[in-house]
Amino acid sequence: MLNEKRLRLAVLAAVALAHILMLLFFVVNMSAMSQAEQENARVMKVTDLDEEPPPPPEEDIPVVEAIAEEMIETDTEPVQTVVAPGTLTASTPSWDDYLQIHLVSDPPKFDEREISSALVYPPIALRSSIEGRVILELFVDKNGYVQQVRIMMEDPPDRGFGEAAVKAFTGRRGTPAMANGEPVSARYRYPVSFRIK
Repeated sequence: MLNEKRLRLAVLAAVALAHILMLLFFVVNMSAMSQAEQENARVMKVTDLDEEPPPPPEEDIPVVEAIAEEMIETDTEPVQTVVAPGTLTASTPSWDDYLQIHLVSDPPKFDEREISSALVYPPIALRSSIEGRVILELFVDKNGYVQQVRIMMEDPPDRGFGEAAVKAFTGRRGTPAMANGEPVSARYRYPVSFRIK
């Protein structure tokens, strides 16, 4: 019993001595580090940073028109119409006029079978047995035509899923969104899943 108490006391003394040595080691290192930091602080200089100049007024920005070098013919006519800047009329809604989905009573509807048949699985993903998911933002006008398609999320990216989903909805017509019993232009998020059967 007496030997056991001496053993415990010896272990406690050894642990205390180890802690004291570690504290001394850290104090010596901290004082050496703080001296090095003080030397570096003497070398550092504070300089003023130049701010970027403000952008030029909008009227000074030159307008550049680009013409395609090569014409590409397609089988289908585009549904979208090109509107020159500043010529929007009451019948041509701007992108701000498309209501967000929480402001409509009924969202736009599309025929799922038509969309499924229009979806083309990206060949590179099919060869690699990769499945994917895309979330699109559709700008559907009050006549039910998809006027613009944006890719909000593509998982996995750069495998062709987003492009395939956009092609399936380009020029598509469905039932327009409804608000207060009338058709309205709306922005609608639409998920598209690609699964290997």
